[in-house]
Amino acid sequence: MSAYLFDPPAVVAVPIDGQAETFPVRRILCVGRNYAAHRREMGGDDRDPPFFFAKPADAIVACPPAGGASQSEGGRIADSVPVGKDVAYPPKTTNLHHEIELVVALKVGGSDIAVEAALDVVFGYAVGVDMTRRDLQNAAKDKGQPWDSAKGFDASAPISAIRPWTGPAPQGRIALSVNGQARQDASVADMIWNVAEIVSEASKLWTLAAGDLIYTGTPEGVGPLVRGDLVEGEVEGVGSLRFTVV
Repeated sequence: MSAYLFDPPAVVAVPIDGQAETFPVRRILCVGRNYAAHRREMGGDDRDPPFFFAKPADAIVACPPAGGASQSEGGRIADSVPVGKDVAYPPKTTNLHHEIELVVALKVGGSDIAVEAALDVVFGYAVGVDMTRRDLQNAAKDKGQPWDSAKGFDASAPISAIRPWTGPAPQGRIALSVNGQARQDASVADMIWNVAEIVSEASKLWTLAAGDLIYTGTPEGVGPLVRGDLVEGEVEGVGSLRFTVV
């Protein structure tokens, strides 16, 4: 029996829509600039190869759905998964941005997965928000430095419950509002690199595995958040989420 110097970290898990079981998170990969209008918004060409960055698994905040009664008042969606209705405004920034995204959850993995086989490794989809310290990201870009502090901070990966899914990937509306005002409104079909291509490309860089989450990029309309803002996001057919910045 192995002995640890201290207790190992708890498993980070995300609720699964309609199931008592939860989805244990292995790691989080994210795709940058995967919608043409957002590429132009941030400065870039329309069909550059996809690039990835990462967030730690414990950046996850499992959020209740938008509208209706919050399941977070009771404290949990599933027995082992605390649900957050609040997301803390992070330190060392004055320019925190929202980025609504379709999230892919993998049930199996592998290396060098063909595009034609990539959807076979998908368990389901969720709605996610890639929280970004934009001022730190811009400073890192200017110096050619990595984005870790801009993207991988605490509570930087709010997510809805995962909806199990078979067949073609979602293609419908993706939208985010702040305090009831629309900020982002587009279609998942507008992604430059589709889900199968993203999974295939990621598998050429890493050996993917069950429990991996991939945030697939955000459409145009990203913008700042301040304390007290109510954020609500949705992906058609997949689900919704909401949280308050505190």
